[in-house]
Amino acid sequence: MRKLNSLLLLLVLAIMCPSLAMAQLQRPQDFKGKYKLKEVVILSRHNIRSPLSTNGSALSKMTPHQWTNWSSASSELTLRGGVLETEMGQFFRKWTVNEGLFTENYVPTVDEVNVYANSMQRCIATAQYFSSGFMPVAGLRVNHRYVPSKMDPIFFPRLTKSTEAFRAEAMKQIEAMGGKEGLVGINKSLKDSYDIISKVLDLKQSDYYKKGEVKDFVNNDTRITLELNQEPGMKGSLKNANSASDAFILQYYEEPDELKAAFGHKITRDDWTKIAKIKDVYGDVLFTAPIVAVNVAHPLLQYMYDELNAEGRKFTFLCGHDSNIASVDAALGVEEYSLPNSIEKKTPIGSKLVFEKWVDASGKAYVAINIVYQSTDQLKKMSLLDLQNAPQIYALKLKGLQQNADGLYTFDDVNNRFLQAIRAYDDIK
Repeated sequence: MRKLNSLLLLLVLAIMCPSLAMAQLQRPQDFKGKYKLKEVVILSRHNIRSPLSTNGSALSKMTPHQWTNWSSASSELTLRGGVLETEMGQFFRKWTVNEGLFTENYVPTVDEVNVYANSMQRCIATAQYFSSGFMPVAGLRVNHRYVPSKMDPIFFPRLTKSTEAFRAEAMKQIEAMGGKEGLVGINKSLKDSYDIISKVLDLKQSDYYKKGEVKDFVNNDTRITLELNQEPGMKGSLKNANSASDAFILQYYEEPDELKAAFGHKITRDDWTKIAKIKDVYGDVLFTAPIVAVNVAHPLLQYMYDELNAEGRKFTFLCGHDSNIASVDAALGVEEYSLPNSIEKKTPIGSKLVFEKWVDASGKAYVAINIVYQSTDQLKKMSLLDLQNAPQIYALKLKGLQQNADGLYTFDDVNNRFLQAIRAYDDIK
């Protein structure tokens, strides 16, 4: 009867607070008595920014409408993004205190907490807001290498190996995502997404479309570039549609009036998900082919491995980009997933890839791997977060590795998976 009542309580929680219940249902009731939280390593995507493109760009030519009047300069963190990231920091403060990793208002030593951001304004600012919410009286230093805004090699998803053999294998793996039709097949899978984004843009009403400078999104013009010391690149319809998808997603989060966010079109949440799918697919194509992932993520994988094994480290917060999370996931062999309660299904804005190191009574170490993110509604409503109103917590699985009954991997298995991904880079000819 007691077990039945506990299950009913969890079901009620699932209705009232889906994300918190999801996290609790993953772990048995005696979990906290069996394990102690030892360390947390987070790889975070920055929070809401303004679009990368500015006025006069291809993005502005695709529509006769004016994009939102952003609260920040191009590519920089918005005011809303700062508020949302502070809330995420506050949630992690409550969680780590509840798990006994820190005490309330703890002031760590320089060795215990490491906050490190890519040297782009949106990443530095995200890390600053997170750290203010996470340890508001500690005065945590946000470490970054350069004056904004310049890419740090640790976070720069560039190809540091690009031979003819590498490019051939990379293209083989990328085209396999589209089945027999390759890149054409990938674009064909986005037909519904292209249709809805063209409609919301009012693409055909733009002056540049009428002049022939902007064209319809088609399925046969996508080209991939894999140049040495550059990010994987793209030209064609998917690239152009991604620019619009990125801007629309950010505008949807930033603009409270949903009708205004869609340029006066009345569209559904499912339509917004189709718009966001373009960006998800774009990221997959460029950064998740296995041989590409181990190439572009190599320095970050090394850094994260070192943090997981750093003596005395309790908490690491690394702030980068969706491409960083996508490539690290792929390099480590994370199983395919689709996130619930979000229009972005892979790496939502502000999302965090979280490695939790737990130790049992015998001293044996284990790791849980989750992606933590704010739902679309939490982002739009700027919901306050705590243990009763948690963000979404989604457990990730590693291909070929077995979890124990409590949903944990052994620390040795995770360590070895990192080493495999790091060594795979050396195998690229």
